[in-house]
Amino acid sequence: MRIQSKDLVLLLSVFAILYFFPAQAQKRFSAKLDNSINFTGIMHHLDSLANIKDPKQRKKQIDAFWAALIKKKQIPLVENDSVAFLFKGEADSVFWQGDFNGWGSLAGGHIFNNRGYRVGKSDIWRMKAAFPANARIDYKIVLNGRTWITDPANPNQQWGGSGPNSELRMPEWKPEAISQSRKEVARGQLSENVLTSSESMGYTINYKVYTPANYQQLSDLPVIYITDGQEYADEKMGAMLHVLDNLIADQVIKPVIAVFIDPREDGNVNNNRRMFELPLNDRFVHFITEELIPAVDTTYKTKASADARAIMGTSLGGLNAAYVGVKASDKINLIAIHSPSFWYRPQIYGMFEDSPTLPLKIFMSTGVISDTQEGARRMKAIMEEKKYPLEYREINEGHSWGNWRSLIDDILIYFFAAK
Repeated sequence: MRIQSKDLVLLLSVFAILYFFPAQAQKRFSAKLDNSINFTGIMHHLDSLANIKDPKQRKKQIDAFWAALIKKKQIPLVENDSVAFLFKGEADSVFWQGDFNGWGSLAGGHIFNNRGYRVGKSDIWRMKAAFPANARIDYKIVLNGRTWITDPANPNQQWGGSGPNSELRMPEWKPEAISQSRKEVARGQLSENVLTSSESMGYTINYKVYTPANYQQLSDLPVIYITDGQEYADEKMGAMLHVLDNLIADQVIKPVIAVFIDPREDGNVNNNRRMFELPLNDRFVHFITEELIPAVDTTYKTKASADARAIMGTSLGGLNAAYVGVKASDKINLIAIHSPSFWYRPQIYGMFEDSPTLPLKIFMSTGVISDTQEGARRMKAIMEEKKYPLEYREINEGHSWGNWRSLIDDILIYFFAAK
C-alpha cells in the first residue's frame, strides 16, 4: 500500500510541528491521529522520527509520538486487516507470542514471524501482521527471550486461568453486551461452595449452584452442568452469571439452573484435577450422572429428565461433554462443546461413528486461529453423517475465554429458548 500525497503533506506538517515545537508535539500529533493519517502513513512517520540524527531531538519527538498513540488508544495500531504490534523500551530482543502462533508452539518464520525489530535508532520495536478484520486475539510480549509481560501500552486485557493477557481487537470486532452486568436486571443467586464426597472419584468435589431470580415462584427448571465452572462463573472469563441474568430477564430463555463444577482441590486451588477428570474418564461420568444429578434434583426444583439437562465445557471440557453425550445420553441430551481437545483422545471419533444416533442435541464451536478447527470439523462431519441436530460455529479467535464467552448466550438460546 503506497502513501497518498495528502498523507505525505500531513506527515510533513506533523514532522515540522514535532521538530520545531516539541512542547506542543503530543497535542498536535494526537489531533492528527483522528483518521487523518492512514496505517502506512503512521508507519512512515515513525520511521522518519526514528532516524533523526540528533539524539535529543529524536528522543523528544519519539516520546511525543508515543504519548499521542497511547492517548488515542492506537497500540497495537490497526487498520482494516493490518496490525503493527509496538513496544517501547530497551531490550536485546522482543517477541510477540499469542493465539496467532499457538503461544510459541507454531513459532517459525515460515509459519508466523513473531520477532519484533527495532525501528531505526529509536527504542520502539515493531512487528507487522495481518488478521481478519473481525478477529480478537490474546497475546503477550516476551523480552530478551525470557520475560513475559502484558502490553504496557494496551489497556485491553482478557483473563484466563493463568491470569491476564493483552488483547488485540481488530476494527470489526465488537464486545458482547449480553455478558455485561446491567443494574436494572434482577439477579439470580449463586450458592456457597458445596462439598460432596464422591465415591466414584474417591475425593471431595466442589461445586456452586446458580438459581434464577424469583426462584421460589418457579418449578420444573432445566439444568446445565458446567466443567471448569469456576472460570465460567468468573466475570473476567466466562461471565456466565451476567449472561444468564440478562437472557432470563429479557425473556429470551427460560429460567435455568446452572451447576458450576470446580476441578480444584478444596483448600488447595493449585491442585487442579481437570487433566485427570475430563479426558474420557468413566468414573467422572459416573460422578455426574449417578451422584451429582441426583443430588441436584433432590435439592432444587428441576425438571428431572434428560432432555432438560445440558453439559458444557471448553477444551478438555469439550472433550468430556462429547464423551458424556456418547456414554450417558439417557441422563443428558444437550451437549455444548467449546474448542474441543479431541486430539488428546482421538478415540472419541470412533465412539460417535460406531454408536447409533443417540437422542442428543449438540452445539459445537471452535476458533480458527491456532485453535481446534481441524478436530472440530472432523467431528462435525461425523455428527452430520449421523444426522444429529447440530449448531456449529467457527469464529476468528483463538483458544481463549474471549472466544468462549462470546458464544455462551448462543448455547443457552439454542437449548433453552423461551417459547
